[in-house]
Amino acid sequence: MIRRASSTGAALLALALVACAPEPPAPDSAPAPVAPRPKPAVREPQPNTAELRRARVEAARAAAAAGRSEDSQTIAGYFRGVEEQLLARGRLRTDSGTSEGLPTAAALAATFAEVALRSEYTRVATGLTRSDGDVPLRRWEVPVRIRLEFGAAVPPDQRVRDRDVVANYAARLARVTGHDIALATEGGNFLLHVVTEDERRALSPRLAAEAPGVPAADIAALTRMSPQTACTVFAYGRAPEAGYTTAVAVIRAELPDLSRTACLHEEIAQGLGLPNDSGTSRPSIFNDDDEFAYLTRHDELLLQILYDPALRPGMTAAEVRPIVEQIAQRLVGAGT
Repeated sequence: MIRRASSTGAALLALALVACAPEPPAPDSAPAPVAPRPKPAVREPQPNTAELRRARVEAARAAAAAGRSEDSQTIAGYFRGVEEQLLARGRLRTDSGTSEGLPTAAALAATFAEVALRSEYTRVATGLTRSDGDVPLRRWEVPVRIRLEFGAAVPPDQRVRDRDVVANYAARLARVTGHDIALATEGGNFLLHVVTEDERRALSPRLAAEAPGVPAADIAALTRMSPQTACTVFAYGRAPEAGYTTAVAVIRAELPDLSRTACLHEEIAQGLGLPNDSGTSRPSIFNDDDEFAYLTRHDELLLQILYDPALRPGMTAAEVRPIVEQIAQRLVGAGT
């Protein structure tokens, strides 16, 4: 299982020219005079641009990997093995889950209560522990601007890929929720760090500077993730009724592409206000069974409910439940 938490050889191209010399004349024969002829133009072979680009990318990737510590390379190997095992078991599906059919209105409302009105973790004294009680509804009221930051050891091709994933995903989330969500061009209030093992351990001063007021216990949780944890996110607001204003997430750069994208999908969605995982949520990424890697149609319905105008941040579970039942019936049909 890929554990996700929330408080929510370089290719070498060689080009060569081969010249063929004419045979010398026979020793007993005199060479006939030959009028000089213009020397033909030699066309230099042109390098294959695509191959050169691939070579540069592979060289950069190899250099980045070579510069990583033994701990980082061990983490990378561990998560490659985890992903391979999950794929062998039919997990980490990349479809939308629509083949499973839509949930009933009652099931959708119940799942929403589990995922939105409970929290995977809560603070107790100086640390974090599992939460078993209801929590107020939480979501963003201000525009969400996702700032994507990469550690120096993350290769250029991975940065381009992840940036494209986040930009497209943010646009999808904006369509689904009707809320203003986008990848930041500057600034940003949803801070997302993709870093290696060593870079994450040294991230505390930067997190404290980027998000003043983040509790020390949360910074410790972000920078001291257990080896089995792939990614995590925390979201904050001045008061429950004011909604979220800041979120901080950390994703392991060592994760294979599919697992890293799964983390990006889940942590951003959880940071929007769906902080819990539930064994009854299916087909969904909000389930620790890792059946789905990407946000499903079922998950889109949960986000639509969360950002429905009939709800507001700070509402209690008792206030939310009857409204959610009505919204669920509207979304999937009153007869279901």
